[in-house]
Amino acid sequence: MRGVDQNITGIGTLADPVRQELYLFVCAQPGPVSRDQAAEAIGIARHKAKFHLDRLESEGLLEAVYARLTGRTGPGAGRSSKLYRRAAREFAVSLPSRDYLLAGRLMADAIAESAGTGAPVLEVLRRVAAEHGAAIGGGAVSAEGRPATPQAALDLAVGALSEHGYEPRRESTRVIMANCPFHALAEAQRELVCHMNHALITGLVESVAPPKVEARLEPGDNRCCVSLAMEGQTGGRSG
Repeated sequence: MRGVDQNITGIGTLADPVRQELYLFVCAQPGPVSRDQAAEAIGIARHKAKFHLDRLESEGLLEAVYARLTGRTGPGAGRSSKLYRRAAREFAVSLPSRDYLLAGRLMADAIAESAGTGAPVLEVLRRVAAEHGAAIGGGAVSAEGRPATPQAALDLAVGALSEHGYEPRRESTRVIMANCPFHALAEAQRELVCHMNHALITGLVESVAPPKVEARLEPGDNRCCVSLAMEGQTGGRSG
């Protein structure tokens, strides 16, 4: 899960107390701040502020802009200074992996389209989720190539789902998803979320290699409601 690794690394950067203080100072300012301003604010040497600010930038927590602090332009205005501000990127780490932002975006898109067109919101949600899943599957095919066999198609789908936090595990003739990225939502609205999730995973596997892999709605305890199997195979143990 590359996104989780990047988030852990980024957030871990704040474990250093000086770095954390610098980050909080920059975030609290109405505009970008210079190294001198940051160093003076927390009482450290400029070179130390530079080191930590650049580290925060390299990990994606801050972003840099360049401007002349004098406000003048043209000859004699001086060189531009490197300034820092909070980056637009969001960081979140959840273990097990959760993706409530994705669920919220899919549901918001479906509600907005339903309100504008009059189409039933659940139908729109299934389609929107399937399109998102198809985009994930299409990305996997672009990176790895079109699978030539049903087993290769299943392996590619498993790899893509693993990257997105589903924790797929092989069990007899099927693959179950040990983790649901939308767990808390599914606990509250099981039918809604499970059908959205089924549509998403169906869109993924159909874009990988239809009809070699089948996504089945098979709710079980302490896992995702969807399992995978190669076409024609019966399921393994019930969940």
